Amino acid sequence: MTGPLTPHDAERLELPGPHGPVAALSTKEAGKAIALLVHGYTGSKEDFAPVLDAIADDGFRAVAIDLPGTFESPGPEDESAYLPAALGQVVASVAEHLANEGKPVLLLGHSYGGLVARAAVLAGAPVAGLTLMDTGPSALPEGHRRTALALGEPLLRRHGIEAAYRIREEMNAQFPGWLALPEELREFYRHRFVSSSPQALLGMADGLRYEPDLVATLAEALRERTVPALVVAGEGDDAWSVPSQRDMAQRLGVPFETVPHAAHSPNTENPQGLLDVLLPTWRSWL
Repeated sequence: MTGPLTPHDAERLELPGPHGPVAALSTKEAGKAIALLVHGYTGSKEDFAPVLDAIADDGFRAVAIDLPGTFESPGPEDESAYLPAALGQVVASVAEHLANEGKPVLLLGHSYGGLVARAAVLAGAPVAGLTLMDTGPSALPEGHRRTALALGEPLLRRHGIEAAYRIREEMNAQFPGWLALPEELREFYRHRFVSSSPQALLGMADGLRYEPDLVATLAEALRERTVPALVVAGEGDDAWSVPSQRDMAQRLGVPFETVPHAAHSPNTENPQGLLDVLLPTWRSWL
């Protein structure tokens, strides 16, 4: 099975963070560089399970984390602590900790994690490369994902996280693919969601709705520090459009690639197609 429950050889560990330990999945210490992987909204480190072993087999150490307030990483009660700029500071500190091992750190952010990864670079994260995957130049555009955020906020505030997930599950049930998922996987999604902090879900939702366009600022930072970067998207991404991501890459002055047979999450929808893009690029950066 390809997805968050895909078997892998990575070990669970905890990294130091400003709000408490940052839960992570890490492959073996050996490697020519460290790939630090940051998930999106309502996601977790397990989203990268399908690619961890292959990244390690190619000579990299893969480290996927749970952002503060998400799944197994604790976080503060302040909603503003989950905006991209604040979480970027956390990821920058994790990158600094990993860089102390003496290996280059290559940072990848998926979806909301892309906005966070961008903020980490702007916060001075010591990275030797940046990959932005299925993320955008600014807040989510109008569409069903943004509408779901607006509908979910009052429900979460008034009735709590269990009630919010029940509504989410009812919405998911409208799609045949959801009902076809194994019960074990659906239970994992529920457990992950209700284990997360309500403040984290609310704060990240605000980030998704109101993050400004910081592409020019990021482009300047990448040039000043000579950090290579890549923008990659599933060919059918339904969050930020593929043309908007291609335009973002052009504004950054970096390559843009698409992953076939994938929508918003190539890491689970077509992991081999994603690896075919990432690994040669990462090797070229070293």
